[in-house]
Amino acid sequence: MSPPRSRCGAAARATCLGLAGLLVAVSLVGCWDDAATTDQIARELHTATLLSDGRVLIAGGWNAYSPVVASSAELYDPKTGTFSPTGAMAHPRCAHTATLLSDGRVLIAGGRYLAGRTSWLTVASAELYDPATGTFSPTGTMATAREDHTATLLSDGRVLIAGGLGNSTVTTAELYDPATGTFSPAGSLPADLTDHTVVALSGGRALVVGTDGSAKLYDPATGTFSPTGSMAASGVDRPATLLSDGRVLFVGSDGSAELYDPATGTVSPTGSMATARWLRTATLLSDGRVLMAGGNTGGKVVASAELYDPKTGTFSPTGSMATAREYHTATLLSDGRVLVAGGFDGAYDLVSAELYDPKTGTFSPTGLMAPATPH
Repeated sequence: MSPPRSRCGAAARATCLGLAGLLVAVSLVGCWDDAATTDQIARELHTATLLSDGRVLIAGGWNAYSPVVASSAELYDPKTGTFSPTGAMAHPRCAHTATLLSDGRVLIAGGRYLAGRTSWLTVASAELYDPATGTFSPTGTMATAREDHTATLLSDGRVLIAGGLGNSTVTTAELYDPATGTFSPAGSLPADLTDHTVVALSGGRALVVGTDGSAKLYDPATGTFSPTGSMAASGVDRPATLLSDGRVLFVGSDGSAELYDPATGTVSPTGSMATARWLRTATLLSDGRVLMAGGNTGGKVVASAELYDPKTGTFSPTGSMATAREYHTATLLSDGRVLVAGGFDGAYDLVSAELYDPKTGTFSPTGLMAPATPH
């Protein structure tokens, strides 16, 4: 039997795509389901976090068919290739962030939920997932409600929360301290960085890059941003990738790519992708290469994937996924494989997942995401 999937009219889905700047007023009608008897949760705009014990925490997300935002969470075990339910979050959310802390817990922050199935609300709340107990518990609340923001673990153990969307563009940043469970102000972003990306660098600083290519260095010791080399790649689209040698790979939505060198603060061009795509994932592999998987090109969701090799500065094709995906997650597992889960294939939200093996350059199916009850 083929994996159960949910399908919904474009109107319903467009409400959540507003997270990427496409928010429109629509009515939630005309939905149908090709697997109405299943209670498995198809997810997009969810998070996936590799835990210290090798399992992967999948949390929240948007299911356009229902339409609901999930508070449920599940764990993927690479040893068995299966998903199983775990404790639910106190708050349903999509377009949130999930950050593995130094002590093994996971910080879930912000996001958006659907109130009464008609009104989207952005939240400032945060929760901590403890893999030892399989439960979520509340922690400090952000000063500003935000969605589609970034959350970056710094070398001192704190988490930099930056930008995003609320009632309008959020230009502030905050720091979460796991020792106290509180958020504190971390200054204002120097530009409109709604769709920015943040990469933690060695030495404690963080690189912040906006969609226009402008770049700043954030110093948590002083709470200030300072200019550094800017990117030329058009439509820089998260995530950027910190390479094994300390450089940062940026790939524009037009397929062009650049390398930022923190040692010199300069940017240099590198090879381009064969297929320009956005809403893709970028995953650093154990051997130092970067897997670019799925995404959207020319309005079409694709299943193709490419590998970037920093030794040669070139992209090359690799095996394609069984299912085209955007708004999916891709997580490097402890054994070197990559778990690709959920997303949207252009018509359906997905419960399916795949494993990429860099040794063979191929994708293979793995267990479906677990049954759970959305809230």
